[in-house]
Amino acid sequence: MRLGFRQLTALMVMAASAWTHMSMISPCPRYNSKGIDCPALPPGEAIDYNESSPIASSGVALQPFCKYTTPWPTPAAQWTAGQSITINFSTYGSEHNGGMCEWSLSYDGGKSFVVINRVLGRCFYDAQNNYVFNYTFTLPANVPGSDSAIFAWSWVNAMGNREFYMNCADVVIKGTSESFSGPQMTILNYPGYPSVPEFMGNYSTGLAYYNNAPTITVFAKANQTGNSTITTMPADPPQSSPPYTMT
Repeated sequence: MRLGFRQLTALMVMAASAWTHMSMISPCPRYNSKGIDCPALPPGEAIDYNESSPIASSGVALQPFCKYTTPWPTPAAQWTAGQSITINFSTYGSEHNGGMCEWSLSYDGGKSFVVINRVLGRCFYDAQNNYVFNYTFTLPANVPGSDSAIFAWSWVNAMGNREFYMNCADVVIKGTSESFSGPQMTILNYPGYPSVPEFMGNYSTGLAYYNNAPTITVFAKANQTGNSTITTMPADPPQSSPPYTMT
């Protein structure tokens, strides 16, 4: 039986939907179709129904960092430095055997990101190999306040095409610190940056890039001179759980 164009297109869409990836849904990333408590769209923008797609795959850049460069008109979340925050992910995605996850903040419109939490190795799995779809951690007490901070989740998948994922949410942070230092966000599998192979059960694959990430200092918006400062010393980043090996 020969399939018509519409039938073939429908099958292709169904096949693509059956192999989705991971996507942050809270705080709501820019334009995310599955996001929770999302702000109104910026003028001229459209809902992202392919919200779980990578921004780079197999050496090709598919989208810019954060996926979209125009922020939400109003914040997706309001936090206070030092409070506990919970980050939620869609339960319909594929975890691709885990990988390296980072959560970061930018105070300069996305030019630089400082890491505030990491799960390296088996992201989306716990110590008993159960799926994890939300993470709770403490926002550092000494992060600066900002009315226009960008909160980012980034991920290098352990299995499958060599990809880089990134979702960004625009947030307000209340805080009194003037600056904050931590590891610079690690970017892999994106054109112009190092690539790492499939992990194939070796969850230390690419770990050196994270352990040797330079320390970056970001500043409260009112005191920024346009650029964050980077120190080349290796970072000793926060890590909410150790790498796990699938059993």
